[in-house]
Amino acid sequence: MVGEFPALDDERYKTFHHQRKCQQKKKSFFKQVFQKKSQKRDCACSHVEAIPVSSNKASADIKTVEVLKALGTHVWPKDEKGIKPRVVIALSLLVGGKVLNTCVPFVFKSLVDNLNTVAGNVYNMDTGANSLITVTTALVLGYGIARTSAYGFQELRNAVFSNVAQNSIRRVATKLFLHLHSLDLSFHLSKQTGSISTIIDKGTKGITTILTNMIFNTVPLILEVSLVAGILWYSCGLLYTSVAFSCVFAYGIFTFRFTNYRKKLRRQMNESEKEASAKVIDSLINYETVKYFNNELHELDKYDKYLKKYQEASLKTSKSLAQLNFGQNFIFTAGLVGVMYFASKEIISGTMTIGDLVMVNGLLFQLSVPLNFLGSSYRDLTTAITDMGNMFNILNQKSKVQNLPEAPLLNVTSQESDVVFNDVHFEYVPGQRILDGLSFSVPSGKKVAIVGGSGSGKTTLVRLLFRFFDPLSGDICINNQDILNVDINSLRQAIGVVPQDCVLLHDTIYYNIQYGDLTKSREEVIEAAKMAEIHETIDKRFPKQYDTQVGERGLKLSGGEKQRVAIARAILKDPKIIIYDEATSSLDTITEQNILRALKCITQGRTTIVIAHRLSTVVDADEILVLDKGTVVERGTHYSLLSNPDSIYTNLWLTQNISPHEALSDENNNKPSSSNEELPP
Repeated sequence: MVGEFPALDDERYKTFHHQRKCQQKKKSFFKQVFQKKSQKRDCACSHVEAIPVSSNKASADIKTVEVLKALGTHVWPKDEKGIKPRVVIALSLLVGGKVLNTCVPFVFKSLVDNLNTVAGNVYNMDTGANSLITVTTALVLGYGIARTSAYGFQELRNAVFSNVAQNSIRRVATKLFLHLHSLDLSFHLSKQTGSISTIIDKGTKGITTILTNMIFNTVPLILEVSLVAGILWYSCGLLYTSVAFSCVFAYGIFTFRFTNYRKKLRRQMNESEKEASAKVIDSLINYETVKYFNNELHELDKYDKYLKKYQEASLKTSKSLAQLNFGQNFIFTAGLVGVMYFASKEIISGTMTIGDLVMVNGLLFQLSVPLNFLGSSYRDLTTAITDMGNMFNILNQKSKVQNLPEAPLLNVTSQESDVVFNDVHFEYVPGQRILDGLSFSVPSGKKVAIVGGSGSGKTTLVRLLFRFFDPLSGDICINNQDILNVDINSLRQAIGVVPQDCVLLHDTIYYNIQYGDLTKSREEVIEAAKMAEIHETIDKRFPKQYDTQVGERGLKLSGGEKQRVAIARAILKDPKIIIYDEATSSLDTITEQNILRALKCITQGRTTIVIAHRLSTVVDADEILVLDKGTVVERGTHYSLLSNPDSIYTNLWLTQNISPHEALSDENNNKPSSSNEELPP
C-alpha cells in the first residue's frame, strides 16, 4: 500500500505503547475509584435522586415508596432555605384549618342546645333574655368565624404551597434535562425523542398531581378522619367511632376496587378515541388518494366503526361512574343513618341532646366532601406515580461514557493536534463488528480523507473521536493523550464538526451561527458568515437578514445554506481539529463547489478529517484512507491509489465518474471496463 503518511512509524509506535502501559494502569485505578464513588452518588452530571429499577411485581410497592422519597428531596431541598419555611407554614395552615373545621359542629351543637333551651322554657325570659341573646349572638358569630377561618386557612395553604410545587417541578425538570444531555448517544438512539418528551411532560405533571392530592386531599382526609374519630370517641363513645370508622373503611375499599375496575374501562375508551382520531388524521393526510379512488364512503364506514367502538366504551365508562357514585352514596348514607339511629335512641333516653345529634351529623358530613374525591384522587395518584416512576427511571440511567474523576484537560494546539487510532474495535450490537482493528494517524495540520462503502465505519470513528461511544478495545489519542483519560468537555471543545445532516435549532440564523461560541459578538458572527460565503445570501435573500427564523430543523433554508451556516458555526468555534462528515453528498455540483471553497477558510493549517462519499471532493487530501469492514484496506494520495487499476478506490472512482454511455455499453456487452483505459484526471 502506498502512503505519504504511515499509520505509526516504529519510533512513535514504541513511544506510544510505553505511554499506553502507564495510562492503562492509571485508567484501571481511576475506574476502580470511580465505580466505588458512583455507588455512593448519582450520575456525574446530575444530582437527582435515582430510583432503583423494579424488576418484578413484588417490588411495585417499594418503587412507589422510592418515588415519593425522591420527590420529597425536592419538596424539602437541602440547598434552598426559602422553600422549607413555606412547607412548614403550609402544613401548619393545613392542621389549623382542619382543627377549625372540626370546631364548627361543636359551635353549631352549642347554638342548637342554647336555642333548644329557650324552646323548653328553661330560662326566665324576663330575667335571662339579655343574657340568652348575648350567648346566642356569640355562638352565631363563633360559628361564622370558625367556618370563615377554616376556608381562609385552606386558601392561604394553597397560595403558600403553590410555590413549593412549582419549585419542585422546576428542579426536577432542569435536572432531568441536564441528565438527558449527559447520557451517551446509545441511549438516545434507542429511544424516540417523542416518547422521551412525553415521559418528561407526564412526569412533571405527575409532580403537581401528587403534591395536589397529597397536600390538598389525601393528608387532609387522613387528618380529618383522625380528628373526627377522636372527637366521637371522646364525646360520644366507642360505638359511634366504630360506626363512623367502618363507614369510612368500607367507603375506601369499595372506591379503590371499583376505581381499578373503571381504569380498565377508561383505558379501553381512550384507546378507542385514539383509534378514531388516528383514522381521521390518516384519511385527511391521504386526501388526494381517497379522491383518486373515490373511496369517501369507505373511509366514512371505517371511521364510523371506530366511533361505534368508542361509543360503546364511553357508555360502559358512564355506567360504571353511576355505579360508583351510587355505591359510595349508599355506604355513606348507611353510616350516617346508623349514627343518627343510635343518637336518636340516646336523645329519647335523655343521655344526649339534640345538639349532640347535630354535632355527630355535622362531623360525618364534613367527611363527605373529601371522600367524594377519594376515587379520582386514587386514580390520579396511581397514574402520577407510574408517570413519575418512568421519569425517575430515566434519571436512574447511567451513561456508558463517563469522565474519570479529576480528569485533566486535553492539551492540544494547532501545531500539536495529531490524531491516532490504534487497533480500535467497536460494535453497536454484540457480534456485529463495525470497526475491526482500525489503525491510522492524522498528523497535525494535515488533511486526511476517509472513504468507503456504506457500513464501513466512517461515521462511527467520528462518534468515537467525540466520545459519543467508547471503543471495545484499542486506543484513540490526540497529541499522545488517550481521550479516555482527559476531560470530555475539553475534548469536544477542541473538535469542530460539519455534519452530513446539518440540523439547525428552531431559532434565528444569527443564533444558529453564534451557537458555535455563545460568547462571540455580532461582528464576529458576521465575519464567520462571510468566511463561510453565506453572508451575502443572508443579506440579500432574507428580509430580516440574520434575525430570520430558520424554522424547525432549519427547513426554511436550502441544503447548501444549512451547510454554510454549519461551516460558519464551526469557524466561530475555532477548533484545533476539524471533521467534515460527507456534508456535500446530497448537494448539487455548483453548491458543492461553493461549500468546498468555504471549507478552505476553516481547514487551512488545521488537522482535518474528511468523511467523503464523493471522491471528487478529496482529491487534494494529503492522504486518503479506504475503509472496508471496519479496517483500513488501502491508503495513499489520490493519484497513487488510482495508479493501481484493481484497487477499491479505483473502482469507486470509475463508478462515480464513468460516463452514462460507457456504463450502458458495459451493461449491454456484459463486459467489465478495460483496465487499460485512461484514468480521469
